[in-house]
Amino acid sequence: MALDTTGNLAARLQAYISNPGNSGVDTNALVSIVNDFLPSGQRVGTTEQGVTTGVFKRLGPNDIVTGKNEVVTIGLWSGNTGSLNTFHTKSAQDTGNSGRYYTNVYQEATSSTTAEVQFALAYGHVSGKGSPSLANSDSSVLSTKATYTQYRNLLLEPTDTRFTVVTGSAAGSTDIDDIYVVNVKRSRYKEKLDPGNWQMKLSGSNGYMVDLIDDSGQKLSDTVGRAGRVFNIVSGSLNLGSPSASIYATTADNGQGYGLFYPDIGIMVLNPSALSSSVGSELEPNKSLSAYQYNQRLLFTAISGGADFQARSTENVSSNHYFIRLNNREFNFSNNPTFTTGSIGQFYHSTMEGDPRVYPTTIGLYNDANEIIAVAKLSQPIKKSFDSEALVKVKLDF
Repeated sequence: MALDTTGNLAARLQAYISNPGNSGVDTNALVSIVNDFLPSGQRVGTTEQGVTTGVFKRLGPNDIVTGKNEVVTIGLWSGNTGSLNTFHTKSAQDTGNSGRYYTNVYQEATSSTTAEVQFALAYGHVSGKGSPSLANSDSSVLSTKATYTQYRNLLLEPTDTRFTVVTGSAAGSTDIDDIYVVNVKRSRYKEKLDPGNWQMKLSGSNGYMVDLIDDSGQKLSDTVGRAGRVFNIVSGSLNLGSPSASIYATTADNGQGYGLFYPDIGIMVLNPSALSSSVGSELEPNKSLSAYQYNQRLLFTAISGGADFQARSTENVSSNHYFIRLNNREFNFSNNPTFTTGSIGQFYHSTMEGDPRVYPTTIGLYNDANEIIAVAKLSQPIKKSFDSEALVKVKLDF
């Protein structure tokens, strides 16, 4: 290990030690000075933490662990619950201008002050069916065509003009002209929805419920498109231990796939033809061009009848860990005015003479400009005295 002495290491050390502004000798500060003269890759840390007699203590290289990543999953709906069983809409929107494009779904009646939007439902048609044509209404906005185009531009490659679902035939896939869309509110899913951890029940006149999931558990690798990963929506169950023969059905009764799942942006695109075939004919959209049909309301009825929409969100959380070491000779006094009394600063409690005791409750992390950047609260006060030490780990997530 060769020291670069061109910067006069001895003078730097002597200046630090003789500086009256330094209360005591901070081992970490001395190591920092030495490291300024060591080549990259040979710099050292200290195994001994310096004892501070001031209010602040500088963290050393051994006290900080950065860049720890972990995957955190929580329930998708309000209150971080994983299952949504009641569904409500706002009557004013159902037939209003915005209702021509989408319908917001709440977890409770909108008259409640705690009602929050959970997701939105929409219906789109490639040529505008389900909304009045210009021949029927000069003021028509062709809302269903606008919806199909919006999601096509968002989710598909520029050369794709239609959504494509799997089929049970030799062709393997087919284009669909219309779509139902379940669009989860952005703030609900944080980073992304959790593939393989959602299930939506649909109820219809066919006399049974259809459970929709994605096929992420059946794929060896992810398909990635313009909007991130893409999975097929299939009929199945999160309970893969079930002996049911229909535990995993790629296509509906009409041989078409149920739709596509885009976990990275919280969107499910459903095939109306497949849903009406399996769930019931009432899910077949009204494609009349005479007036606005609000077809997304048909999907809402099926979802609310199923009364169970399970889902989770997931995110990668990066964490820094700071190890706050309170040695036995440190932080045994307090600046609190109740700690001392009199003009000469006598202990308020005489029993603390020679044996002061404090009970820290809060730790502040400061930068070199003495600006506080984080505050950590302990779950309960800890006793600190000359005959006791403490080690507190502060975890900072971002």
